[in-house]
Amino acid sequence: MHKLSTFWQFCRPHTIIGSLISVVTLYLLTIQHVTPVGQYSYLLLLTIIASIACNIAIVGLNQIIDVPLDVINKPNLPLAAGTMQRGTAVIIVSICAAVAIVVGFVASSYLGWLIVIIGIIGYLYSAPPVRLKQHHLPAALCITVVRGLLVNIGMYVHFRHCVYGTAIMQPLPSYLWSLILFVLAFSIAIAWFKDLPDTAGDEQYNIKTFALLYNKKIALLSGTAIVAAAYSYCIYWAYSNDVTFLFIAHCILLVLFIGNCATIKLNLPSSITRFYMRFWVLFFAEYIVYAVWALL
Repeated sequence: MHKLSTFWQFCRPHTIIGSLISVVTLYLLTIQHVTPVGQYSYLLLLTIIASIACNIAIVGLNQIIDVPLDVINKPNLPLAAGTMQRGTAVIIVSICAAVAIVVGFVASSYLGWLIVIIGIIGYLYSAPPVRLKQHHLPAALCITVVRGLLVNIGMYVHFRHCVYGTAIMQPLPSYLWSLILFVLAFSIAIAWFKDLPDTAGDEQYNIKTFALLYNKKIALLSGTAIVAAAYSYCIYWAYSNDVTFLFIAHCILLVLFIGNCATIKLNLPSSITRFYMRFWVLFFAEYIVYAVWALL
């Protein structure tokens, strides 16, 4: 049980959950007119396996490279805490990368190449000499491109191709663009908010995050403004398209988001951590809202 707990912590559970929920939601949005819904469950299973394996490989690689930094910023992570050996982590990352690519191509060529592209971006984000995470704009761009564009558009096209055989250039539905724009804004905020508690280690190792270059308050206010604007757009889109469920859901989520921002105390690391994890819950909630709407 201890080894499983260590492995689960190494996998960064909140990112695993985010990947799982996003894949399931995009599947449901794609097959919402197919009966029965579970007709392509094998496709969903293969996509989930490939996506989660890719996720573990990327976050695991980041931890392998960032041990000295994590000792300061995230001392509870397995490698930083010494509860997992570097060799074990390398094996896990290597196996997960291989599984992600192989299973991805088994599912479809679209998914296979999507996994490869995301993996390359993940490598460039963490690994020297490029190490894009050292500068806040490239770091934010990496997270935004992957979570906002590649995951949503790539997964949707992959599912649509496998289910309907439709061409890749067929226009995407407007509700998907609404979700994409929201996740783009959320991804930018994730890139800024994740560094709020890590300024000590980032400064020592010359990681030029948004919070370090300016200050924590500006990073918080900037991210809050972008996400609030995204919620407002989703509310406007739902109202304009007479989608009552999404209109009400986004009004509620906007209130919860503002409430979360109001509770943070930037001088308390524990308060920042709670704020950041609740922020991920709101990220999960966005996909869940669209998933429920697809099932209605």
